[in-house]
Amino acid sequence: MAKGNWIPVRGAQGKHSRQAHADLPEGTYEREISKEGFFGPSAQFHHKHKPTDWVEFDGPIRPRALDLNKMTTPKGSPWMAPLVMGNAHMQMRIWRLEKAMTELARNSDGDQLLFVHEGAGALFCDYGHLDYTEGDYLVIPRGTMWRLEPARPTVSLMIEATNDHFTLPEKGLVGRHAIFDPAILDTPRIDDAFRAQQDDRTWKVSVKRRNQISTVTFPFNPLDAVGWHGDLSVVRVNWRDLRPLMSHRVHLPPSAHTTFVAGRFVICTFVPRPLESDPEALRLPFFHNNDDFEEVIFYHKGSFFSRDNIHPGMMTVHPTGFTHGPHPKAFDAATKGGKTETDEVAVMVDTRDAIDVADMPAGVEFDGYVKSWRPPEMKQAAE
Repeated sequence: MAKGNWIPVRGAQGKHSRQAHADLPEGTYEREISKEGFFGPSAQFHHKHKPTDWVEFDGPIRPRALDLNKMTTPKGSPWMAPLVMGNAHMQMRIWRLEKAMTELARNSDGDQLLFVHEGAGALFCDYGHLDYTEGDYLVIPRGTMWRLEPARPTVSLMIEATNDHFTLPEKGLVGRHAIFDPAILDTPRIDDAFRAQQDDRTWKVSVKRRNQISTVTFPFNPLDAVGWHGDLSVVRVNWRDLRPLMSHRVHLPPSAHTTFVAGRFVICTFVPRPLESDPEALRLPFFHNNDDFEEVIFYHKGSFFSRDNIHPGMMTVHPTGFTHGPHPKAFDAATKGGKTETDEVAVMVDTRDAIDVADMPAGVEFDGYVKSWRPPEMKQAAE
């Protein structure tokens, strides 16, 4: 994230809490505006009404919800997978693979990340053999040759860092072993399975560069390394390996759950955790504008405690500058208490640059999503 000599403001007016996201003035709803996502200066406002209680929302830029389960026609190559959205610095695709890839893939446009939403199988690449299963992140460095052999049909969310690479976030005060210890990152092995797939058949490599595909043909399998050494490799980590940062006294912002960082976007992972137990603390996400970043969330599994009518395999887009936060039913459930922990698993991509959503097939987009923040009495009146 960019660092700047921020204008030194320390202001407070009217009724306000002493601490963000806790001890709110009675009968108010907190809304945050901030710089650099959640990494920079911010201000918290205390409103009489929920900031999302709009009655109409017009215009082309709006919150959107997509059911990607309706876009999972099997494709034999990652480059045939449908584009969901992207910009000059990032691409996201949804890819279903049912049979072993018959060609190798190589992304020369940037690092490639696969989040395995469903399935299991084996990855073969320049570095060797690595099994994968549901919930795995597979980070594939730019220029790596690779292919998948599913043992079960595999659905992956593909995220490309265009002309860029993935790194780990700075962990500052909590230390480098917080969230996950880098020692748990798994790397491929040159093992019997890797050696067994080396043959002298004709193999093709589909190389993506500048969003165009070129094919290189070899009279042998080019995944024929007998060894390697260095400090660059494909890595694997599962969401179950993550140990989320949390506080029982204050709701932490999404930036606390950052898993990977690229130059123009971050990837965060929401995993099950205890809810805040302090009676004065917010127990769910606060209303916010996300003023410097577009927010995209892919819902993997569980019950999404801040959303209504969202199920696994869906994706939401909250554009820069428009307030969003928990839906009414979720807000009421959280404020009444009873639930002591979350059980959701979701992948969030916060990108600094505006996102262009691809043309969606009929039925993929939930057109009523922008109206889902309406309070129950407004919904009933509209019906």
